[in-house]
Amino acid sequence: MAVADDMLRLAVEAGDQPFGAVVVKARRIVGWGPSRVVSDTDPTAHAEMIALRDAAKRLGTGDLSGCTMYGTSHPCPMCEAGAYWANVDKFVYGDGRIDGGAPRLRRC
Repeated sequence: MAVADDMLRLAVEAGDQPFGAVVVKARRIVGWGPSRVVSDTDPTAHAEMIALRDAAKRLGTGDLSGCTMYGTSHPCPMCEAGAYWANVDKFVYGDGRIDGGAPRLRRC
């Protein structure tokens, strides 16, 4: 969770939104994600999406089974759907390290 907080700080220092996320597999960080919505002028560049993309690239697969995503806030529906489609096992978010359980696919 501390590294997700570091990602939040990197995002803020870059003039972006205050969000950060990491993807962990077997106690190892495999994906990093500061928010890049503002810096990349990309409305889909949420920290969670950046972390998912990074993890998939580093692991060489879009199947992130066995992974947990740690984020600085509750994931929005887009990010939760992305984690769902990537087969992320569960979310942990916020200062209280809330166990958000397995990602679910919900209608907006």
